[in-house]
Amino acid sequence: MVDHTGYLKKHTEALVKDVGLEASCALTGKSKATLGRYYSDATEHADRFMPVDSVAVLEAAARYPHVTSALAELRGITLSYDQERRNSESRGVNQDVITLSQRFAQLMAEYNQSIDDGVISVNEAKRMLRETAALQQILLEMKLHLEDETI
Repeated sequence: MVDHTGYLKKHTEALVKDVGLEASCALTGKSKATLGRYYSDATEHADRFMPVDSVAVLEAAARYPHVTSALAELRGITLSYDQERRNSESRGVNQDVITLSQRFAQLMAEYNQSIDDGVISVNEAKRMLRETAALQQILLEMKLHLEDETI
């Protein structure tokens, strides 16, 4: 079971850092201290979360919807957020399978390298998360191509 409080606070902090603390203050009208309380893991701030209107404003300015993504993941929902522009368009299911195999091999290589010392560091986990997100995107494209073929 994932610790919802810690998980949401971690993603709230990532959102503020993505936008920048000063810019986040300006966009939300909140002070640095108030924003800090929203992602503080101190016991006295455990029940404080960023209001949804502030999340919406910050996510519009961010490179990635950190809190929305975290909320979806807690519910077991997969979001599609694609700002990647590939050198070539997918040519269908066969190409998707090849790309999926390559990305999965990359994930396994990252995993093997990460567990080499018996500990997965934060940076290693972030690299594996990026590969996992890439796999999700490829699977989504594959699903869409398969749906096209059934019509």
